[in-house]
Amino acid sequence: MNRRRPAALIAAAVIGAVVLVTGCSEEGAPVSFDSGPSGPSSAAPPHNGTGGTPPKDDGAAAKNGAAPRTMLPTGPKAEFTTQSSIGDGTKIGVTTLKGPKSGFTGKVWVWAPAQYFEEKYQNSGFPVLIALPGGNGYPKNYWMGTDLKLQSSIAEWSKTGKSLPFIVVMPVLNPDAKHYYDGSDIPGQPKMGTWMTEDVPDLVRANFRTFASRDGWAFMGSSSGGFVGLKSVLKRPDLFKAVIASGPDIVPDSPLWAGHEAEQQANNPEKLAQELIDGKGPEVALAFQVGTKEGTVVPKVRKFIDTYGKGPVKTRLQLIPGGTHNAHTYVKGMGEGTMEWISKQMLAPVPSS
Repeated sequence: MNRRRPAALIAAAVIGAVVLVTGCSEEGAPVSFDSGPSGPSSAAPPHNGTGGTPPKDDGAAAKNGAAPRTMLPTGPKAEFTTQSSIGDGTKIGVTTLKGPKSGFTGKVWVWAPAQYFEEKYQNSGFPVLIALPGGNGYPKNYWMGTDLKLQSSIAEWSKTGKSLPFIVVMPVLNPDAKHYYDGSDIPGQPKMGTWMTEDVPDLVRANFRTFASRDGWAFMGSSSGGFVGLKSVLKRPDLFKAVIASGPDIVPDSPLWAGHEAEQQANNPEKLAQELIDGKGPEVALAFQVGTKEGTVVPKVRKFIDTYGKGPVKTRLQLIPGGTHNAHTYVKGMGEGTMEWISKQMLAPVPSS
């Protein structure tokens, strides 16, 4: 029995009324992330790179006082069209990605903060936050709508020091609305683990200034998306440093795992966390968020933290008073401390001297 479905259905029922996207007059028009809301940017042009191959991590150098290494866009450039705009004029763009490594084709929405286009940051990389929805997350990712105020909140928090100015990336979560794929490469199914941890980041590296270090890469997700973000960071700590897991499921439970017990356990956050502890790293930062009215979720999250929150597995729990299993609750929690904690674990853009 799929234990994720009840939680995801609760999320879908609560969130269903708010997932409609606030449109804008420019919807469908081409959008370039080489220019910002105030005009052309003097950002460094793309150069021939490694086709999206993750570069060597420079986190240690950055922590020792050296400037973090910026990765210029490798290309080829994707074609983005405008999905919507937020109050400061920045745009949420959407493109269709044909994943060269996973073989899966799906939509990806991206938003870059106003700071990305400022001249003083023209030579700096920016941290990336891959935001995942609850429910089926297909054919849309509800974080791409302006109604939940994720992007506008990050824009405001980044001005007051509560958040870094993240590039927010919002891929579809599943390849269809029939099953949950646990963000994993389930044998015989679309390779959603490869899509999420390799193809989507490669798209970002091809089109944006990012950091070479894993300290510039994080996930954020709610419910089933919280599970995928949590699992992805624990399974690929070489690529990602942190996650905000809101109301998450803890173990993989897609019915598609039937007959593949070994592969299923290889995607189990409990097993992956223990492996990191036993191997003494690398360090990861897991920020959990749970509403106080999420009766069945709270004890599961507390148990995970009590059991695995040690050694290289750094954890934090944000209990949201009166919060329920929905996206509005989780954005509220981010503003109450989660985003600030995560931001302190990651690399910030470096202004020109």
